Amino acid sequence: MAVISFFPQAFQIWMAFTNFTVKNLRFNVFNPDTWAKYAPSAVGFDNFVRIVKSDLPISTYDFPRILGWNLSWTFINLIFHVSLGIGIAIALNSRRVFFRRFYRAMFVIPWALPAYVSALTWANMFNKDFGAVNQLFHTNIDWLGQGTVAGPFGGILSWLPWAAYAVILANVWLGWPFMMVVATGALQSIPHELYEASRIDGASGWQQFRFVTMPLIRPAMVPAIMLGSIWTFNQFNVIYFISRGGPLGRTEILITQAFKLVYENQLYGVAAAFSIVTFFILLIITLIQNRVTRATESYDLA
Repeated sequence: MAVISFFPQAFQIWMAFTNFTVKNLRFNVFNPDTWAKYAPSAVGFDNFVRIVKSDLPISTYDFPRILGWNLSWTFINLIFHVSLGIGIAIALNSRRVFFRRFYRAMFVIPWALPAYVSALTWANMFNKDFGAVNQLFHTNIDWLGQGTVAGPFGGILSWLPWAAYAVILANVWLGWPFMMVVATGALQSIPHELYEASRIDGASGWQQFRFVTMPLIRPAMVPAIMLGSIWTFNQFNVIYFISRGGPLGRTEILITQAFKLVYENQLYGVAAAFSIVTFFILLIITLIQNRVTRATESYDLA
């Protein structure tokens, strides 16, 4: 743990306060002879200030816009992940549904597949000229281009390019099976006698869902939602392999921007600071979720 985790993290924190670039890669912290020649210079909090003020040599970089889209991306995906996951889990939990095990096995495939394989498949499906999506619906939408939604829904949906809806659709397909698996396990632990007793008391289907199902699956769903929000916030594969952050950086999220700072711009110090900023944003989100949901507190059904 010290070699693989703690030392690299400590080195990254140190790097965040320096002007580390590609020319400093010959620097060896264990070799004092390289210190004077290759060691980077300390810059204090300059990297963090540049990140927040969008003062980076990237024409499409805008920190408030990226953060706003990253939060919107996470919130929108979680709504679909949780609602679809719970809804389908409840449907497959019914004894009147035949081949339930088969459906559950099939539905878990998107989550079980490597995310980058699924992302590359979706990227091909969104191809304007040869993609399966346009061929299926007989359209010619440039899903990964600069176009926005037009027509009767244009005013509502035009605030995002088609590429944003493409990556959301792909990630919804990838994410809801996890919520379904968690919800299924929680549903199967609920005694069937509770539903029978509620029906005898005259409870409707909605009342059974609200007062029996939801309270009893809550202890399982709340941690899953918190974990899902972290995964979605840092969902690198879908963004990078489908839209690559385009068009014009409008689908860029923090983790893909940090990746590009290293491999395209070679700003290692700035990228290290960027990852620390991302960590604290996620920490704040997690603390807020924990406060609102009381995830770490015991839950009394009474």
